[in-house]
Amino acid sequence: MRVGMMLSYSGGFKETVEVLGDYERAGLDIVFVPEAYSYDAISQLGFIAARTERLEIASGILQIYTRTPTLTAMTAAGLDYVSDGRFSLGIGASGPQVIEGFHGVSYDAPLARTREIIDICRQVWRREKVVHDGGHYQIPLPADRGTGLGKPLKLINHPVRERIPVILAAIGPKNVAMAAEIAEGWLPIFFHPDKAGEVWGPSLAEGSARRDPALGQLDIVAQAPLAIGDDVDGLIDLARTRLALYIGGMGARGRNFYNNLARRYGYEAEAARIQDLYLAGYKEEAAAAVPAALLRDISLIGPASYVAERVEAYRAAGVTTLKVNPVSPNPVRRLADLGKLKAMAS
Repeated sequence: MRVGMMLSYSGGFKETVEVLGDYERAGLDIVFVPEAYSYDAISQLGFIAARTERLEIASGILQIYTRTPTLTAMTAAGLDYVSDGRFSLGIGASGPQVIEGFHGVSYDAPLARTREIIDICRQVWRREKVVHDGGHYQIPLPADRGTGLGKPLKLINHPVRERIPVILAAIGPKNVAMAAEIAEGWLPIFFHPDKAGEVWGPSLAEGSARRDPALGQLDIVAQAPLAIGDDVDGLIDLARTRLALYIGGMGARGRNFYNNLARRYGYEAEAARIQDLYLAGYKEEAAAAVPAALLRDISLIGPASYVAERVEAYRAAGVTTLKVNPVSPNPVRRLADLGKLKAMAS
């Protein structure tokens, strides 16, 4: 398994990048830069590309509604160029709160749009004249919708690769099936290795049955907080606030994808209570209501022997990239933890 890490979007970016070289030497394979509604990920990924040599870089994720499909392709090709072929394009739909609330764009047809965007991106990277007549994107723009002067164009530059890996963030059954069908990688959230087969197995099988063999094996990217030692058990609780935000507040009642996922894991009553508390403004109480068992099962926190066992559980669930968040308060220990994990994963 590869070992990856997510950079925080809440500050301290330059300080984090300063030590990325140490993480690279400790065995880190890939770093993901999120976008959310913070600084754009692209400027930061370019900065990282210039500061590293071997480390792969990935957007984690670019939201499909915020750029035209061709700009997404151009951006990916540009990052792949400045990194000498080390970039992977992580994309996802995000949710209505962010897309409509921050970008002012209608959140509609996420699956169909994703499929069309990936098709357009691959045309651009192959340096074909881009022609796409889809339900949501028409390139060139039809004459009756513009000046009539548009014509098919191809990318001026020759990309480093004509197939840049696409990693699709997905948790819904249909979206997961699409990832297994058309993407190089799949990025779920709150991955529970013991429940993965039950929750996602049918969708992965459905998509894999339609997968082009040229895509190769699906890279399954699972994320988890990381701390190794006999004195780290309390660090599990650091994830409470984030899980409460996603399960309780990331979306409206009845349309919260993360709440639905917690229910599919078997925490129906708990998910309902977290959402009730969070939406009523009781955020600390919502965090306290996150089940300890769920926190533990989606974490890599504990003694070395325990973490090694959990790494094997992730491997058995089909995970090929472990994207971790080292949470020890000691920066030296965070680096050491990543080195230990790399040895276990290898």
